[in-house]
Amino acid sequence: MLLSRGVRIACPSWRCVIVKPTVVVARRFQSTSTVVDASTSSTSNVESKKPYYLTTPIFYVNAAPHIGHLYTSVVADVLKRWQQFKGNEALLLTGTDEYGIKIQQAASRAGVDPKAFVDVGADTFKKLAAAANISYDRFMRTTDPDHREAVQHFWRVLRERDFITLKKHSGWYSVSDEAFYPESSVERVVHPPSGQVITVSKETGKTVEWMSEENYHFKLSAMGPELLNFYEANPDWLVPSQRYGELKAEVARGLEDLSISRPKERLAWGIPVPGDNSQSIYVWLDALINYITFAGYPWLPGTTSSPGKPQAWPADLQIIGKDIIRFHCIYWPAFLLAVGAQPPKQILSHAHWTMSKKKMSKSDGNVVDPFHAMERWGVDTMRFYMCMDGGIISDGDYSNQEVEDKYTHFLGNQVGSLVNRVCSKKYSIAEAIRTERDGVQVELDEDMGKLYKALRYGALEGVRERVEGRMARYDLAGALREVMTLVSETHKYIHLAALWQENKEGVRAYMLYPAAEALRISGMLLQPFMPEKMGQLLDILKVGENMRGWEEAAVGRDFGYGEGTAGTKERLFPKVYSEEQTQQAEAAKTKKASSD
Repeated sequence: MLLSRGVRIACPSWRCVIVKPTVVVARRFQSTSTVVDASTSSTSNVESKKPYYLTTPIFYVNAAPHIGHLYTSVVADVLKRWQQFKGNEALLLTGTDEYGIKIQQAASRAGVDPKAFVDVGADTFKKLAAAANISYDRFMRTTDPDHREAVQHFWRVLRERDFITLKKHSGWYSVSDEAFYPESSVERVVHPPSGQVITVSKETGKTVEWMSEENYHFKLSAMGPELLNFYEANPDWLVPSQRYGELKAEVARGLEDLSISRPKERLAWGIPVPGDNSQSIYVWLDALINYITFAGYPWLPGTTSSPGKPQAWPADLQIIGKDIIRFHCIYWPAFLLAVGAQPPKQILSHAHWTMSKKKMSKSDGNVVDPFHAMERWGVDTMRFYMCMDGGIISDGDYSNQEVEDKYTHFLGNQVGSLVNRVCSKKYSIAEAIRTERDGVQVELDEDMGKLYKALRYGALEGVRERVEGRMARYDLAGALREVMTLVSETHKYIHLAALWQENKEGVRAYMLYPAAEALRISGMLLQPFMPEKMGQLLDILKVGENMRGWEEAAVGRDFGYGEGTAGTKERLFPKVYSEEQTQQAEAAKTKKASSD
């Protein structure tokens, strides 16, 4: 009987002899990218030498970070680390949005200078990124000098291309969103605390007020046809597709010109309009340009970079929350197309987090402090949980019980337990690897042969590619479940094979090999999600630092690990205790110390 990869099994009634296949080494992964020609909206596949460039939104500093900020950052970091795992250079930009009326008002209420106010806010978001192990390449602040230069240059180009006009504007304005909304985008609702009828944005639910003023406008109304052509030429540009359909319909209904400045008498805290100090640049024009500031805008002629800056643009992926699609998927590509620049290659819009199926709000007391959550559960636990339960299409529902359950089930009872079972003192991974390396032939009975085949050529074979398929679709939860399925199947395999029992010489080592490989490869595939914990796991297995990449994450790619791992005592994921249990334990320690 001939199996996959040339494995031939001869099966008499009483035994099964397995001849191992030749290991085929795959060529190193080489990335290609789809380049969009902004003038023709055509696409072509070309070999790309530029880094894979990802961005988070830059976060507004008028309030403390919440769990949504953490989620966006973790998703971006996991996707960056995945690219690096595959051997690609990758860059991640994050940062803070520091201008605007909200900041000006918040600083005034706090009785401090706006710059001092945003310095504190930016530092808090930097601490969040550091606490969550976010491997960003630059933390952009819109108050940075090079960003100010980029914004003002961008404005001049828009003006030279006749995309800016000065006129009076009237409309519904939301201070919270820093945005004007057309009549079709607002609605009247009853304000629950007061019972008054108020006008709010349909998209964000924030209060709006009617306002009239003279300011500069971007000719967004003229960009509708070009945007629709761009969307048509790039059918996968906005993920998920459900939101793309809504976006196209909104643009097809027609766009109004966009107010892109505010009178300085109302907004003093902003970048001045070049040539007109009576106006400040609209925060959503200013903020969006940060993504190309990192790439060195204003670029040298004929390039998308400047000396000392990465050749990064266009961004390969920009990650945003679903509430800022209008700004990133209508305004942003329209601005870029207007100055002759290429839009980002893809936008990933994720859903939000709720608690008990309710929107998080301070008034309801259901806001999750990301710093406290990471301190309580551990950084990698929170990264794992958020990727497992976070939503792209539908909102994720945060639950401390779910964090504990997933930690206990997947990390403690599955991954952590598998480390202890594979590294048992009763057998040797190093011996199992030598058996495989030297091509030792072992006679197995029919049941053991089927068991071996099911793990090695079923659950284990191709797991790397299955995970990559999920990651390519930004299905982080699916990628995790592919690995967890392998871990679960390996537990069943060890139990059914009864590896702890004495058996024929060489059989145990032979049967141990695919279990050891399943643990090693699982740890490698989980590195982007839990970099610290999986680094510890691979250290336990004695996997070399230079043997933890894409090429090595397949069966038979590493024969140098496993020496001295038998009988490891390290608890990778120790039992977690509730806050009440922790307090009781601390109280008991204190009582004992005082009595001593």
